[in-house]
Amino acid sequence: MKDTLFLLTPGFSDGDGAPYYCPHCTVFEGLLHLYPQLVAQIDVRRVAFPKPRSEIVALLGADHQSCPVLVLGEASGRPVDSAKIQITGHLRFIDEPEDIGNYLSAAYGIPRPH
Repeated sequence: MKDTLFLLTPGFSDGDGAPYYCPHCTVFEGLLHLYPQLVAQIDVRRVAFPKPRSEIVALLGADHQSCPVLVLGEASGRPVDSAKIQITGHLRFIDEPEDIGNYLSAAYGIPRPH
C-alpha cells in the first residue's frame, strides 16, 4: 500500500443545503495541483462528507475518520521529525494538516509549508 491521502469531496451539504468545501482538504487539493508528481507517488482518495466514512473506518476505526488524513504505506519508513505520527492497529497515520504537509515535503521532496 502506498501512502494514502483521504480528502473530502468538495461541494457537500451539511444539513442546511448550502454547498461547502473543507478548507484543510482544499489546501491539499492545491498542493496536488502545484506538484502533480505527488499524485503519481501517493494514492489520493476523495470521500463523501457524511459519517461513517467507511473506507477510512475500515483502515483506522471510527475514532479516526476526520479529513484530511494521510495513512502511511506499510513500506513507508521515512523518518519525519516534525510530523506527529499516530498508530492504530498495524497502520500509521497523520491527521493534523500541518503535520501532513511536513511529512509530504520531507518524504517526497516538495517545498515545505511556511
